[in-house]
Amino acid sequence: MKPENLLMIPGPVQLHERIIKALGSQMISHRSKDFEEVYEYCREALKPLFGTKGDVVIISGSGTAGMEAAIASFSKVKRITCVSNGKFGERFAEIAWRYAEVDHVKFEWGDSIDLDKVRESLENGSEMVTFVHNETSTGILNPAKEICKIAKEYDALVVMDGITSVGGDEVKMDEWGVDVCIVGSQKCLGAPPGLAAVAISDKAWEFYNEKVPYYLDLKAYVKKAEKNQTPYTPAVPLFLALKEALKIIEEEGLENRIDRHRKLAKAVREWAIEAGLELFPRLNEYSSYSNTVTAIKMPKGITDSELRGTLRKEYGITISGGQEHLKGKIFRIGNMGNIGKREIIATLAAVESVMLRKGVEIKPALSKAYEVLV
Repeated sequence: MKPENLLMIPGPVQLHERIIKALGSQMISHRSKDFEEVYEYCREALKPLFGTKGDVVIISGSGTAGMEAAIASFSKVKRITCVSNGKFGERFAEIAWRYAEVDHVKFEWGDSIDLDKVRESLENGSEMVTFVHNETSTGILNPAKEICKIAKEYDALVVMDGITSVGGDEVKMDEWGVDVCIVGSQKCLGAPPGLAAVAISDKAWEFYNEKVPYYLDLKAYVKKAEKNQTPYTPAVPLFLALKEALKIIEEEGLENRIDRHRKLAKAVREWAIEAGLELFPRLNEYSSYSNTVTAIKMPKGITDSELRGTLRKEYGITISGGQEHLKGKIFRIGNMGNIGKREIIATLAAVESVMLRKGVEIKPALSKAYEVLV
């Protein structure tokens, strides 16, 4: 029997049965003690995932809402350095120019960040730097610690997109010196889409701009959070689902969860290399392969529609293709959230089967993945 609707993309992810059940709970008042207890639990449970002891608030909105709230709320700056080497780093720049002058330190998608160019931009007067920790469009893990270190030399505010790393990889916000960090509910947390959590350092408030858009004003969220409330009507079912997702993380243990994500990603990478496929990211001494999604170059002899279309039709498995100019050139396998060995092996076996039937010259390599997963 084929897996039904197996999502192996970099979010949204498969939902645990307990989370599905939580979604179906009877509605509660968003101004009730019951909701306050849910919100308090979620905020406190998120803090170790961010690696912070500071404020954490939750917005009813996607990760992009969290990104804009972070920049807009702390946009009392004249110039922002936006570092990008993929789609979501570029999104930060697209948001930032609405609030300040932007120096877009842009690299080819999949290339590693040149830290000297980041330093050069900050030397020229930027007061904020934005970057994506885990760039899912290309499968690369960017050097958060090193970027923060440079930013602190210039006393610049650091805003980091942790949307696809928080809860699935190591994030040490306070230790590294990240001032504002964002996570999306539908990624490594394993919850449904529709919530964004934002963690905020004390230093960030030095850059607070009271002209922030009304709904995205993080000061309003922090003020209401003191009473375990949100300033505006929250998506209550999503908060109930998030609470259950965070309970599952707590039960697994954060270190175990990170180790699981890393092992699953390594299994995909080792399989790809053994099969004769080429990983897409181009690493340097500071970057790494993503531990929550693997980007692989599309081999000769098969098209994107043949690979992904056949996977969906015959196996019920959905993987991601490339975005924008990378469409048809890469495919991406996500390993976020509440999945394990079974889902990885099923996906790799199906991908391998489709490629071999289409005449792609690859080496059967499932045994390599097994070696990593045992």
